[in-house]
Amino acid sequence: MRTLVFVLLLGTGLHGAAAVTHSMKYFYTASSGVPNFPEFVTVGMVDDVQIDHYDSKTKRAEPKQDWMNRVTADDPQYWERETQISSDTHQLYKSNIEVAKQRFNQTGGVHIYQKIYGCEWDDETGEVNGFMQWGYDGEDFMSFDLKTETFIAAKQQAVITKHKRDENKAEIAQKKQYFTWICPEWLKKYVDYGRTSLLRTERPSVSLLQKTPSSPVSCHASGFYPDRATLIWRKDGEELHEDVELGEILPNHDGTFQASADLKASASEDWGKYECVFQLSGVEDIVTKLDKAAIRSNEKNSVVIPIIVAVVVLALVVVAALGFVVYRKNKDKWPPSSVINPEVMEQLNPRA
Repeated sequence: MRTLVFVLLLGTGLHGAAAVTHSMKYFYTASSGVPNFPEFVTVGMVDDVQIDHYDSKTKRAEPKQDWMNRVTADDPQYWERETQISSDTHQLYKSNIEVAKQRFNQTGGVHIYQKIYGCEWDDETGEVNGFMQWGYDGEDFMSFDLKTETFIAAKQQAVITKHKRDENKAEIAQKKQYFTWICPEWLKKYVDYGRTSLLRTERPSVSLLQKTPSSPVSCHASGFYPDRATLIWRKDGEELHEDVELGEILPNHDGTFQASADLKASASEDWGKYECVFQLSGVEDIVTKLDKAAIRSNEKNSVVIPIIVAVVVLALVVVAALGFVVYRKNKDKWPPSSVINPEVMEQLNPRA
């Protein structure tokens, strides 16, 4: 459960373009000994988009998307209830940290106790799945297996808790109901509220990049949404797995995503047989042929940049020469006070 770290870095790797699968995740983070940071933080995500936030400093659950305000039309007490739930959970997790510190024979220092839970729903097949994991100080602590309806201890210190909770049949039944019915129903509501945003599709721009002639050719797609996309290389119409390195899907500043796939192809090969294919459900495949003329490389830029620099330098020399001639002609016409007056100098040389 390495995703359960103090700073929630929700990176996503390249995976199948199953755009009909939606997810809801909640992250609880309790901390001890961290100055200037809330003792407890709650973050909710739908399809990897943050929908709400609570922390023990503001003591208020708040929407992080405009469309989440629609929830109060059907449930006027929604935000008050979410605030109370998070407030109660904060007190529970303060106790959990103290218990964990005792189990690990710890006293002071910085400690983090976290939980991630949620569900996935395939709106085409109707299949649902739930998950729940706990982490302590950045490492796995315990998890709940929905299929076996048992708790799994990842650390020896969690075995006591596992046995206690395995014996609590009422809690297990409640969790099963939540993951198979309550969670998917709420997920469907959220997806419907944010339909225009969450269900939109945006096509990327695709470029071929190469550092040097001996470097891999990188197919780079940027500006697509959602992130459930694939980027592959094909040769003679067949997908390549060897000599291909897939990068992670990364977020752009505007909410879209980018990804890359590197092809280790020899320059002596028939590059015309290769093509890069971007795939996203609901969007026609974008196929980019491997064409040497279309590849952007540092070598091309290294030739162009000196030429540009030379032209700029030449232009500056000409301007300087002309300026000197004009100065010589008008030297005696300018009042001497204008170049030493502070106000004039300020106008001539404004600060950035």
